[in-house]
Amino acid sequence: MSADHLAGEDRALLLLCDHASSWVPDDITIPPHLLSLHVGVDLGAEALTRALSHRLSAPAILGTVSRLVIDLHRQGDHPALIPETSDGHAVPGNVGADRAGRIARFHAPYHRAIRAQVRRDRPRLIVAIHSFTRQLASGGGPRPWDAGILYGRDDRAARIAIDFLRARGIVTGDNEPYSGRILNATLNRHAEGQGIASLSVEICNDRIADDDGVAAWAMILADMIGTIRKCLALEGGLAT
Repeated sequence: MSADHLAGEDRALLLLCDHASSWVPDDITIPPHLLSLHVGVDLGAEALTRALSHRLSAPAILGTVSRLVIDLHRQGDHPALIPETSDGHAVPGNVGADRAGRIARFHAPYHRAIRAQVRRDRPRLIVAIHSFTRQLASGGGPRPWDAGILYGRDDRAARIAIDFLRARGIVTGDNEPYSGRILNATLNRHAEGQGIASLSVEICNDRIADDDGVAAWAMILADMIGTIRKCLALEGGLAT
């Protein structure tokens, strides 16, 4: 199974979590110590997505394979789809990997699952949940943001989200810690490509490292999503 589905009554909203899992199948070799690091999984993102799905009664689709096996948040032709290194860590088992086989086994089924749900429910807002590390092992200074809002060409939802978080004193990156104009593969495909408002939410993983942090951020993001939906409805860009 390449996607974990969470049920929810509010079909106008869809939550996604590409990097929810650190699972590696037995026939693929990934250094085990990497699977507890941010290069192996978006730490805290699964728990946050589940908590948010429960709080909002919104359906969610979560990836079920480590990003070191295949990165579900990259295009099929992206050079880092099956990473041979990640944040300075070597992944020797990926050298010479069967690219087409891994796409067919993991990447394609995950995106088919999202596509099927989008076609069936036609959500009016799609929110992707990610986490990022405060400090990259490969260099650079500490990342100052507690949250980042990422987007591509369609910034309808993102602008509202950024203003919402900053108004609450949360240090929030605008297309940081990386730009959604460079990497926004899942939402480009399933949201922007369908004319659906969307945004990616990146939370620093030190903020969602325990149950209290997850609960606090689920409350913040639930309020943020509610504000986005109300504002877009007033602007005529989203039905409630």
